[in-house]
Amino acid sequence: MRQTRRVTRIRLDLAYDGGAFTGWAKQPGLRTVQGELEAALATIFRRVGDPPGLTVAGRTDVGVHATGQVAHLDLDEAQLADLDRPRRGGDAPRGLDALARRLNGLAGAAGDVQVQRATVAPPGFDARFAAVWRRYEYRIADADARRDPRRRGYELWHPTPLDAAAMDAAARSLLGLHDFAAYCRPREGATTIRTLQEFAWSRDADGVLVARVRADAFCHSMVRALVGACLAAGGGRFAATRPAELLDAGERTNAFAVVPSRGLTLVEVGYPADDELAARVEQTRARRDAPEVVE
Repeated sequence: MRQTRRVTRIRLDLAYDGGAFTGWAKQPGLRTVQGELEAALATIFRRVGDPPGLTVAGRTDVGVHATGQVAHLDLDEAQLADLDRPRRGGDAPRGLDALARRLNGLAGAAGDVQVQRATVAPPGFDARFAAVWRRYEYRIADADARRDPRRRGYELWHPTPLDAAAMDAAARSLLGLHDFAAYCRPREGATTIRTLQEFAWSRDADGVLVARVRADAFCHSMVRALVGACLAAGGGRFAATRPAELLDAGERTNAFAVVPSRGLTLVEVGYPADDELAARVEQTRARRDAPEVVE
């Protein structure tokens, strides 16, 4: 009788500079976050069974950064034991600390991706299907903001002053459950219905405009499209009421430009209480059109 392989699910909390990668998802011949991490995992466990793969909370697009990305992998008993065995140097990290250190030494050697924590996940955890929301931020330094050249890879520099109040009003008008087809790149068979839970603009201490955007899930380029509509309102191209009116189109619109990815960062993924994880996964998987979680 074939024995069931016993595995332990490990949660990874990640950060990366999206400008160094062609997005999250592994693609032949391209440098991606998943590709670098899974290549490192294959090296770490090359003598211990099949290399583990990664499941991620949000498959970020080309150039999108992350400070709060979450992924999981499953390790069997032999792989866990290998992490815990003594290595050269009596003070070398062992267990999951060794996993995080070795991933950072391999995939993060260039400093553009870092595993911040590796922990045993609670029962029922799934990085993608257990998530209840994802939060992004988008940063725009307009003519009224103090521009720091060290942040130029993480902000959109806009040449003229923007009306922050108009941008905030436009953002708040989009809150709630809607068909966001006007703001999503179409994908055959995928739903564009989302619940936008938070969308607001404010200026930080340097006057940089920061959008905080949270939803149960996002479809492809949705956040950058939402920001583009607000930018058009802030620049006076159309009224603050126009972004909400565009929802009625039911299809992708060209009334505004989608903003570049460099200003966008995935900052946090939300999960329910541990005793609700399994139910959340079951609920999400049961949907006929499982939501895309890319941006």
